Amino acid sequence: MASRSDSWMREYNEASKLADEISSMVSEASTLPPTGPQTQRHFSATRRKITILKTKLESLESLLAKLPSLQPMTPKEMNRRKDLLANLQSKVNQMANTLNSYSASYRDRLLGADTKSDDVIKRASNMDNHGIVGFQRQIMKEQDEGLEKLEETVISTKHIALAVNEELNLHTRLLDSLDDHVEATGSRLQVAFMLLCCYELSSEHQIYISSE
Repeated sequence: MASRSDSWMREYNEASKLADEISSMVSEASTLPPTGPQTQRHFSATRRKITILKTKLESLESLLAKLPSLQPMTPKEMNRRKDLLANLQSKVNQMANTLNSYSASYRDRLLGADTKSDDVIKRASNMDNHGIVGFQRQIMKEQDEGLEKLEETVISTKHIALAVNEELNLHTRLLDSLDDHVEATGSRLQVAFMLLCCYELSSEHQIYISSE
């Protein structure tokens, strides 16, 4: 049963390594260029890893609740693991918030600041008809470019959602397999306990007969 505990720690260590990787990616996000596919891919990949890590932490939390029934564990050790998990969850939330702030800034740079009506009127007030037509075309061109970039973002988000769905399905299958393993282990322990009891009763009976 000790391997059960070790399995939890191995899963935690893997999650911790993933958190370190995400932390580096979040830090790198602040140095990316204002626009471009490289920036977009980086944000998409970072969000995907954060989603995967949150799923791993939920799995660890579920497994931690089952550990005391699978292996004797002191309250001190149980609290230590809860603290490890809570600290990692807090770190993930902080990284997600930081990435969201970068993402909001990136979105403003990507689509540009909103054009205020007063600014448009002020800029157009000193133009002749020819200048106004050209100004209109410029605004429409900027809007079209913004819509094209927004479409790219939507398509990228769709791919992320599909990848996350595949990852969640994988974790669901792993949890189902884990439950089956726990049930099988419990059944084997019951059988072993019954055999041990029978063996002890048989030994006591033989000793009793020998004493007579």
